[in-house]
Amino acid sequence: MKTVAIVSSQAFSLVNFRGPLIRQLVEENFRVLALAPDYDEDLRGEVSALGAQPVDFSLQRTGMSPWRDLLDTIRLTVLLRRLRPDVALAYFIKPVIFGTLAAWLAGVPHRIAMIEGLGYVFSVSDKGESFKRRMLRFVVSRLYKLALSRAGTIVFLNDDDRDEFSRLGMVRHESSFVLGGIGVDLDEWSAEPPVFSPLTFLLAARLLREKGIAEFASAARLLKQLVPEARFVLLGGLESSPGGIGLSEVEHWVAEGVLEWPGHVHVQPWLRQASVFVLPSYYREGVPRSTQEAMAMGRPVITTDAPGCRETVVDGENGFLVPVRDVPALVEAMLKFIEQPKLVESMGRCSRHMAEVRFDVRRANRRLLDIIGVIPA
Repeated sequence: MKTVAIVSSQAFSLVNFRGPLIRQLVEENFRVLALAPDYDEDLRGEVSALGAQPVDFSLQRTGMSPWRDLLDTIRLTVLLRRLRPDVALAYFIKPVIFGTLAAWLAGVPHRIAMIEGLGYVFSVSDKGESFKRRMLRFVVSRLYKLALSRAGTIVFLNDDDRDEFSRLGMVRHESSFVLGGIGVDLDEWSAEPPVFSPLTFLLAARLLREKGIAEFASAARLLKQLVPEARFVLLGGLESSPGGIGLSEVEHWVAEGVLEWPGHVHVQPWLRQASVFVLPSYYREGVPRSTQEAMAMGRPVITTDAPGCRETVVDGENGFLVPVRDVPALVEAMLKFIEQPKLVESMGRCSRHMAEVRFDVRRANRRLLDIIGVIPA
């Protein structure tokens, strides 16, 4: 029996993002080790229920601390030598860098790095490029180049990210592949009837400025003056990372009557109430999972013409693409649904069809397993 070690910086993501992949590997008679630094008893139980073995290791999810990161890499190397997996699959920035290096040092035969978007470091700030951010990008780029040179296979979710890494000399084109979205379970995220009254615009994301949260709030403020009965709902928890939006700012939007903010909650019940899903992001997304879920439930999408985001919308068919940080364009796109509510239904049907064609998790996982050579197609 072959062993696959999946290395993440967040236990929750192993269930939410990698759950179907873990189940498929277990069904194919692989032993799956699920490595994360932040397990609690509930998540440990959920991962075990998938058929995988939860494994704790030490890693700071955010921030750069050279001595701590070096020590964690050494510890992970020792752990992987003891576990002796045949394949190591790492995703998210720090697991890709330090997990891939540890797997190489531990002699893991097959090392897979999965780049799920370029994130905060490679996103262009609306406040210009600070010296700190430029230095962080320089350091992360060098670490990426070192780690990816030790990976056997590098998987991207969109062409823009692969092209950027190729341009920067961080990957060899022949060792990299583009997967597309990681996909969603189309049975779990089934199509729901369209919602016309009240017309409800939903944004679900981590509360990072680069996700376009402030632009969504500004557009909602303008539209509330025109259509007071329209709803604008923001889902997501506060973030401690540099791009995080503060509690006071979110509470101000709520007190002003611009947005509803239930916080970090399960998305599915709120998507049932939504008419249109909105993600005005300029964060370097891979292919946003939240948008794939909204499409699977038959919701039109308004998003930006930015890497990763543009993979989810055919402009004018299942929604609209708008320029990044362009509040007037965002208002105009949202206003189209208010003025032509029938678009909610017709574009929602198109979203569901696109989800079935592009974002079926079973197809995505089969292609991923074929790419990394674990299971032949």
